[in-house]
Amino acid sequence: MKQATREWLAGLRQRVADSRCGPGPAGPAGCAGSPAAAAAERMILATHLSLWLDHDVPSLMEQRRKACLVDADPYPAIVITTSPVGIAVVDEAIVRGEPVVASVRDQLVAVTEREYRDWTKSHPDPEHLVHLNHWSWVKTSVPAARRDEFAAFPLAAGESFWLHRTGTTGCGPERRFCHLWRWSGTTAVLVRPFIAERVRRL
Repeated sequence: MKQATREWLAGLRQRVADSRCGPGPAGPAGCAGSPAAAAAERMILATHLSLWLDHDVPSLMEQRRKACLVDADPYPAIVITTSPVGIAVVDEAIVRGEPVVASVRDQLVAVTEREYRDWTKSHPDPEHLVHLNHWSWVKTSVPAARRDEFAAFPLAAGESFWLHRTGTTGCGPERRFCHLWRWSGTTAVLVRPFIAERVRRL
């Protein structure tokens, strides 16, 4: 990891640590609405994190070396933007020393989207010379107006849709994915992976 990358990453870590000293973005208020929902969100994000680190990161790093500018650090900061539940998942994986985290531990940090945007406003890296950004978060409040979009997957009474959105920038072309889940109030079940969303803003 280049010195510029180390300094950029250290600064981000310090900024979010300082901002979370009081009631911050990683507090309970950011979690899903019930203990069962929070546990289901955690399961989705933890499973994705393990798969992404184990299966996707090696190939993404290789693509980054081929696609990015010659000045780009081949060992960039890996900034995961996620929910407070997702931040806890990443931080706990680092503390436990899980094998899938070991190879990128020094490069990894999990923050909210707002923390990331605030940091990159004051420390821009538009060409991703020192970092890549991977997002992974669960939209647990899909508006009823979008149900027609998922009409092929009817809901039972009391059920709702969740959307798990993921993607990566900083390793060549941007990647965006979305996975459709069904939430029963107690259990989350994957309905269809890699769906094409008609509307991304809702």
